[in-house]
Amino acid sequence: MTDNSQTFWSRMDGTNAGMLGLKSDGRLVPMSHYVDTDANSLWFITAQGTDLVRSLDGGSQDANYVIASGSEGLYTSVVGTLALNNDAAKLDEIWNAVAAAWFEGGKRDSDIRLLQLKLSNAEVWATTSSGLAFLYEIAKAKVTGAEPDMGEHFSLTF
Repeated sequence: MTDNSQTFWSRMDGTNAGMLGLKSDGRLVPMSHYVDTDANSLWFITAQGTDLVRSLDGGSQDANYVIASGSEGLYTSVVGTLALNNDAAKLDEIWNAVAAAWFEGGKRDSDIRLLQLKLSNAEVWATTSSGLAFLYEIAKAKVTGAEPDMGEHFSLTF
């Protein structure tokens, strides 16, 4: 795994939500993701009857997932293929208290739908400065005339 790839996955693992949508309609909705580096995938737990599930009933579709997390210093737009997946073992693996709050019947609730986003590429801005460090970089740049260190920008292909 490259340094950029490690940076991406570790920061993705440190965030808990972003905006997910299908490229065909451009509408993004808030979703919590679960990282699966071995499969180059993100997993989502959602419910039957959502627009995403209805759209995916006919098969997988190109999708976009966007994260802006100042606390993790991660700003990314991820592109991949989103599909329904009924992997009960994966659901067992990623199930947690947050997901349980949405489904009265627990992880065997018949309303649960598991989505897998197989990543194809990502545009990533991994900042080193947030909060006070960001203000310091701006002040330092103002005094020295040098450009502030705002981290790194890179693209990944999976």
